[in-house]
Amino acid sequence: MMRENKLRRILNEGRTSVSTRLWSTWPVYTESLGLTGNFDYMEFVAEYAPFSQADLENMARAAELYEMGSMIKVDLQNRFYVAQKAVASGFQAINFADHRTAEEVRDSINAIRPMTLGSEGLYGHPNRRFICSPNNVSQKEHIARLNDVVLCFMIEKWEAIDNLEEICSVPGVDMVQFGPADFSMSMGQNRSEYGAECRVAERKMIETALRHGVQPRCEISTPDQARYYIDLGVRHFSLGDQLAKLKEFWTGQGGEMKEMARSLEK
Repeated sequence: MMRENKLRRILNEGRTSVSTRLWSTWPVYTESLGLTGNFDYMEFVAEYAPFSQADLENMARAAELYEMGSMIKVDLQNRFYVAQKAVASGFQAINFADHRTAEEVRDSINAIRPMTLGSEGLYGHPNRRFICSPNNVSQKEHIARLNDVVLCFMIEKWEAIDNLEEICSVPGVDMVQFGPADFSMSMGQNRSEYGAECRVAERKMIETALRHGVQPRCEISTPDQARYYIDLGVRHFSLGDQLAKLKEFWTGQGGEMKEMARSLEK
């Protein structure tokens, strides 16, 4: 059974999107997120967290319960394998990390596009959860689904900024997102000391992407941070991060509670 790719529909209709990042593969978190009705899709940051292929299937199922889309962020080196398995599990979008050149971007796009007439795609018809068994998706439906998978690329190396025009010109690039930590590292700098330069590079990415018809996707910690990006023409946001929010609670209220409890000992 074919399921609609929610993020693809949003992009086709020129609408806005809001997502958030999950580290945990426990599908209860995905289900709880979907239950709020506030997020168009969730992003599982597989680049950061351990996972199994069964985990990917369970997360995709949980998202589907609430008609919520799903994105996975993958490492550079094993990206073809992980991205293909994620799509076969039911994920609808891929966020590719660490790309530097248009050639790397083309290779990643071809890894997800169907191996069929008139295509340079390399994705066949494996008998996995969201293809033959148990969804019984036909070959033509599978081709259509692969062509609908949304492809986002992290612009987070100085080489990627230098090659930005060429990268945004590659057919099949749907979205781009700036990565300040990796960009700072690629320049041999600490992010905490390189904020102004990061802001300049991110703004260049946004302006270049929009000029090429590619949608910039921006990561923010709080809703009030969105206004800066909205004024630049950004319409797609990743709000918050599961681990960051937990650390904020543990550090802030956890520290407050510790001080309150320790005061009783005096």
